[in-house]
Amino acid sequence: MDIYLQGLTMGLAYVAPIGLQNLFVINTALTQPKRRVYATAFIVIFFDVTLGLACFFGIGAIMSSSKWLEMIILAIGSLIVIWIGLGLVRSKDDTLEGGKDVNVPIIKVITTACVVTWFNPQALIDGSMMLGAFKATLPAGTDFLFVGGFASASILWFLTVSTVISLFSAKFTDKTLRIINIICGAIIIFYGFKLLWNFIQLIIN
Repeated sequence: MDIYLQGLTMGLAYVAPIGLQNLFVINTALTQPKRRVYATAFIVIFFDVTLGLACFFGIGAIMSSSKWLEMIILAIGSLIVIWIGLGLVRSKDDTLEGGKDVNVPIIKVITTACVVTWFNPQALIDGSMMLGAFKATLPAGTDFLFVGGFASASILWFLTVSTVISLFSAKFTDKTLRIINIICGAIIIFYGFKLLWNFIQLIIN
């Protein structure tokens, strides 16, 4: 259960910061009827979960096969994770401005969701470093518990965002986004130091 909760909290901290995916979902919820809002949410969830699986089992599996590579990725990954968290806490650009046009046919919703997820270099790099590094630290046989938590976080986040924005669109402000990013940044910094500690233990042992 602890591994599942770790995957859940890590997943929430990773998916919640406002980026292309979230702007797309938020702007859909602000401008479209509920049927389109939830269709968009499930499409984004699909691409987000598949990206997470690719990052976790791809880079993570490679790391598990080499202790030196594991140490290098843990060292670099921990610093990147901490940097990502600090960037969120210090960011002054939390805004709903600049979202994409969401008044499009469903096929374009699918292609756009794919592009903002799989063709986002930052998402690929961050996901590979964060999830790949965590795979190397998990006890044997607990991979799917962690992945289950991570996938649950994506489902919980995007469905919650879609529902809340639809119901309270008039009250959802840039200040709210700022609070979300500060909280998520703090969680990511905590996990970054956890990865750094795992790296130090590998050196000691």
